[in-house]
Amino acid sequence: MKKITSTILLSLAITGGALTSCDIDRFPNSYMESDQVSDNQEVLFDNMLNGMYAQLKTWSDPMHRLGEYAGDNMMIRGSSTDAFYEFITYSRTPDNYRLQNFWDYGYKAIAQASNIINMAKETDDAEFNSKLGECYYVRGMMYFYLCRAFGRPYYQAPDKNLGVPIVNGTPSEDEIGNLSLPDRSTVKETYQQAINDLRTAEKLITTSFSSPDYASKEAAQAMLSRVYLYMSGTYENPNREYADSAIYYADRVIESPNFHLVSREDYMKSARTMPENYSEAIFVIKRLAADFPGSDYYYGIGGMYSNIGGMGWGEMYASAKYLELLDETKRNDWRNGDAGIVDARAKFIEPQYITDDNGDYTEVLRFITPNATGTGYTYVQLPVNADRTKCSEGNETYTITPFLDGRAPEEEYYTINNYKGGTYTGVIDYQIALNNGYPMFYITKCSREDGLESQLHSPIISRLDEMYLNRAEAYVKKGLLEEARADVNMIRERAINAEAGYDQATFAADAANLVDKERQLEMAYQAERSYDVFRNGGTLTRRYPGPHPIDDVPATDYRVTYYIPQTAINSYPSGSTLTQNPTSDSGVILN
Repeated sequence: MKKITSTILLSLAITGGALTSCDIDRFPNSYMESDQVSDNQEVLFDNMLNGMYAQLKTWSDPMHRLGEYAGDNMMIRGSSTDAFYEFITYSRTPDNYRLQNFWDYGYKAIAQASNIINMAKETDDAEFNSKLGECYYVRGMMYFYLCRAFGRPYYQAPDKNLGVPIVNGTPSEDEIGNLSLPDRSTVKETYQQAINDLRTAEKLITTSFSSPDYASKEAAQAMLSRVYLYMSGTYENPNREYADSAIYYADRVIESPNFHLVSREDYMKSARTMPENYSEAIFVIKRLAADFPGSDYYYGIGGMYSNIGGMGWGEMYASAKYLELLDETKRNDWRNGDAGIVDARAKFIEPQYITDDNGDYTEVLRFITPNATGTGYTYVQLPVNADRTKCSEGNETYTITPFLDGRAPEEEYYTINNYKGGTYTGVIDYQIALNNGYPMFYITKCSREDGLESQLHSPIISRLDEMYLNRAEAYVKKGLLEEARADVNMIRERAINAEAGYDQATFAADAANLVDKERQLEMAYQAERSYDVFRNGGTLTRRYPGPHPIDDVPATDYRVTYYIPQTAINSYPSGSTLTQNPTSDSGVILN
C-alpha cells in the first residue's frame, strides 16, 4: 500500500487537507494499491476513471462561479455574505472557501489522473491506451483552468509571472517523511505542461468518439485550440504562431464527422437537450438527477440564476449590458414567446412577468437612470396609458414619444422627457417582478437538461460553436479578415438570420470587436467571459444596475488573478514555499 499512501499524502498536502490513520486504511473509489492496478488493470481501470470523472463534478461548481461571476453577463440582486460575492466585487482575499474548493478539487483531479498514469503498465491495447489518454486530458485541462485563474494573462511576461505548482508524480515512501513540494511554476511552464498532456491525450485516444461525457481525441483538440488562443497575444500585438496552432486544432474538430452545427430551432432547445443528443457537445461535466437529492438543486449552478420546479434562489439575472447586446440587431420581445425572439441566444433569458389581481399584464416603460448609490444606475418601470403618450409615477405624469433613431416602430422604444431632470430611452414591456428593485431576468442556460423542470445541467467545457469563434479570433490576429468573417457569420446567421451576417466593409472596420461580441453572446454563462476580456488585454466595464462596483478593471490590474488560497499556503510542507500573488498593482509584472 506504499504508493497509494504516498498519493493521498501528496494530494492532501497540496490541497491543504488533513490526514488520519483511518484515511490510509480505506480506499476511496479513485485510489487503489499499486499492485492491484498492476495485476488487474483491465478490471480496475474503469472504476478509477469513474472516480476521476466524479471529482470533476465537484470541481465544476466553483469553476463556473469563478469564471462567470467575475464577468459582465450577469448581475446580483444585492450584496451577499456568500464567499462568491468576492468574485463579483473583485474584493480579492485569500480566505475564501469557494476559491479553496476550486484549488482543492482541481488538484485532487490532477492527483487522481496522475495516480492512474503512473501506476499503469505499458501496453499495446488501443482501448486501454485511450482510457489512459483520458487521464492526460483531465490533467492537462486542470492545469490550464488553474493557471488562467491564478496566473496572469499569457501575453504578460509568461516566463516571469507565476502559474501553479506542477505536481504529477507520487513521492516514494522514503520521501514522505521529509515531503517537499515545488513552488509555483511560471505561466509559460504551466501552459507547456497542459499542452504536453493534451497532446499526449490526442495521440493516445484512438477509440471513436462515443459521448461528450468522456474525454476524446476531439476534446483534447478542442482544448488545445483554446489553450493556444489564450497564448496568441492581443489583437494589437498578436503571436501569429500560436494563433496558427489555435486554427489548426479548431480545424481538426470542425472537420470531424462527429460534430455539426445544429439548426436555430435546435440551438434554442440546447439547454433542454441531453449532451449525448446534442451534436455540438464535445465535452461536458456530466451531471445526473441523482446527484441532486432533496433540495440540492438550490445549490446547483442554475440555482442562483432562476427558480425552476420550485427550486433555486433566483437571485442573479442577465445584466443590462448583455440584454442590450442581445437587442442590438433588433429587440427581442419575450411577450410574444419564441415568435418574439430575434437572437436565438435570448431564448436562455426569461423575464418574470407579473399580472394584476385580474390576471392581466400591466404595460410599462422600463428604462435605466443614473443613481447616486450602488453602481450609479437603477431600473425604473412606469405604467403607460392606453395610447402610449404618457406614463406616470405617483402623482407625476410624463410625456413619452417613440424613439426611432435606428429602431423600427414595432420595437416599441420610447423616450421619456424631463424625468427628474433627465431624458431617457427605454422599451414598452409588461411589468416584470422586482427583487430588491431589479427586474428578474432569469437565466436558464444552466437549467432544464433533458426537458426536466429542474436545475439539472451538465456544465459545458467544449462545444463546436466555440471552435468557429476560436478560429475567427485567430484569423483576425493573423490578418485573415475574410476567413474570420465567414466563421463569425456562420455563428451569427444561425442565431439570428441570413441578413444578420456582416458585410466585408463593416467587418473589416471593426473585426476584433465584432469577434469578441459574438463570442460573448454565444458563450455567455459558460464561465469564459472574464478570462476572455483579460487575455486579450481588455478592460472589464460594468456600468449597469446592480450592487457591484462600477470601477473598470483593466487587464493590468492585480485583481485579474485570484489569490492562492491561504489554507493551501499554510499547509505546504515545512521548508517548501507556495508564493502568493501580488496584493497591489505595484507587484504586477507586465513585460
